[in-house]
Amino acid sequence: MNEDEYLLLSGIQHFNFCRRQWALIHIEEQWSENYLTTEGNLAHERAHNSSLTEKRGDVITARGLKIASKELGLSGECDVVEFHSDPQGVTLQKHKGLYLPMPVEYKRGKPKTDDCDRLQLCAQAMCLEEMLLCTINSGALFYVTQKRREIIDFTPELREKVRKTAAEMHELYRRKHTPKVKTGSFCKSCSLANICLPVLNTYGSAKEYVKNKIREVGDL
Repeated sequence: MNEDEYLLLSGIQHFNFCRRQWALIHIEEQWSENYLTTEGNLAHERAHNSSLTEKRGDVITARGLKIASKELGLSGECDVVEFHSDPQGVTLQKHKGLYLPMPVEYKRGKPKTDDCDRLQLCAQAMCLEEMLLCTINSGALFYVTQKRREIIDFTPELREKVRKTAAEMHELYRRKHTPKVKTGSFCKSCSLANICLPVLNTYGSAKEYVKNKIREVGDL
């Protein structure tokens, strides 16, 4: 796959949250802010400052690291990558010793019951593995509001779900297809609610609406 065909890695979180939301953003290029997205952007500002690279003890912290995977056809940036001193690690330019990378993704709010955030983090790890020729067993989600980390193990099942999700994203993008809405409680917090109009979309097409009205009249 050519690099110009790569999709944004961050879209894997949108896709798992709501396929229609992902398509509106990444296919139709529509976007709208609300207080939740603004909070999220503020949380990422410092994390994505690529000029802030530091070393504390046996850990090197890099921010805003650009990553990509030919296998997944995804590219993007990591909020933070911690390189921990490890005999099974890789060499780093300007640093002595061997280090294993550990991606850390910053999120607002609290840990989710679904795999949205975990898939994004695992995809980052898979990109780093492909780029650095190493194996990464775990990463961390840092929830800014709660100020705590959740360690995520990159299981074979989670990795396979990343591959399947990436393949589905590419298929929809190739077809330029925006899925129909599947409403849920999550619609209330979506910044694209006024663009998506989830309630109206549940009524079906105008053609079906007219047919139903004709049937109603015929039943009188």
